[in-house]
Amino acid sequence: MGDQEAGQEAGPQAVPPGDELQEWPTGRLLSTAARLVEHAWDEALTRFGLTHSRLVVAHLLSRAPATQRDLARRSGVQEQTMGRILRGMEQNGQVARARDEADRRRSVVTLTAPGREALEAVLAAGGGEDLVRGIVEDACLDGERFRASLIAVVGRLSARRWPQD
Repeated sequence: MGDQEAGQEAGPQAVPPGDELQEWPTGRLLSTAARLVEHAWDEALTRFGLTHSRLVVAHLLSRAPATQRDLARRSGVQEQTMGRILRGMEQNGQVARARDEADRRRSVVTLTAPGREALEAVLAAGGGEDLVRGIVEDACLDGERFRASLIAVVGRLSARRWPQD
């Protein structure tokens, strides 16, 4: 997750011509590609009133209400970042917060009807898969193998970063 709500800088970053890219380390290429896909995805999601980070939250809440802490943990972001995401979604009427009956110090976040409608519209439109798949295929990559590799990378690195108790 990472857009304005996640505290990343906005504004264009010049990427050098292809021959200079050949000199970049793989990690830099991967992180730059991720940011560029993220920005393109956010542009595509704008028509639904979502960003990629809001889409993640809507998807998580579509299963069941959750606390801000739980959403942050499951999204891999800080609670403060999740708070910014939720404030934006609340302003758009996509989520609602209510005090947790079991622990009045916490609030439970619920996806509202407009939030569910936005999520369903994105999913009906392919969830942005067409955008990402198009980018991958334009790069002459096997989309399914590329996706499987990404799943493996995210799975291994997230297990190392956030070990299960």
